[in-house]
Amino acid sequence: MENKYTIQELPENERPYEKCLRYGPQILSDSELLAVIIRSGTQGSSSIDLARRILEKGKLQEGLLGIHHLSLQELMEIRGIGQVKAVQIKCIGELSKRIASVSARKLLDINHPETIADYYMEQMRHQEQEHMICMMLNGKNQLLGEEEISRGTVNGAIVSPRDLLLAAFQYHAVYIILVHNHPSGNPTPSKEDIQLTQRVQKACCLVDIPLLDHIVIGDQRYVSFRAEGLCQF
Repeated sequence: MENKYTIQELPENERPYEKCLRYGPQILSDSELLAVIIRSGTQGSSSIDLARRILEKGKLQEGLLGIHHLSLQELMEIRGIGQVKAVQIKCIGELSKRIASVSARKLLDINHPETIADYYMEQMRHQEQEHMICMMLNGKNQLLGEEEISRGTVNGAIVSPRDLLLAAFQYHAVYIILVHNHPSGNPTPSKEDIQLTQRVQKACCLVDIPLLDHIVIGDQRYVSFRAEGLCQF
């Protein structure tokens, strides 16, 4: 049964803001954390009620993770969520992804594909289309930069080896690594993924910029072509 109490009508030790001050944010439930960000409810519904509706509306029914899959328009379809609250919620989702990425970058080690997967996991596993990123590395295997080479449909991305090499030249890269996601959540490389990797390898050999690996990101899973021996590196 939906709680119709406003935040102010709740006992002080049950209000999310006061609970956070007293015990810290780790004590709050998902809906309470979201309620603190939303701040205010609407007539007949508290901010906690609104937070619960948002979590229930997530397409994948994954609680907080479902927010990544809600558009601004879908959020505003919830009674009590206007444009300002919708933008706040989307920005919090984006902020969480970037925090995760910054933390993972400190541990980035080109020789260990799991660190690359960790670095891109939160950025890419929520995407509903395939995205292909090219990592540019210097002679010490340090990351010079990255470029999104293509963005496709749920069925695949269109990638040109020429575009990859142009990006590599711009960064004066010595090596490159490909990273792309599978929106299905299953990182098992397709026949097309393998064929693309082979084409890119051949093009890279011609200009002496070796392709070190191709990593496919799924939902909390990944596959490294190099580690699995799917291509000769």
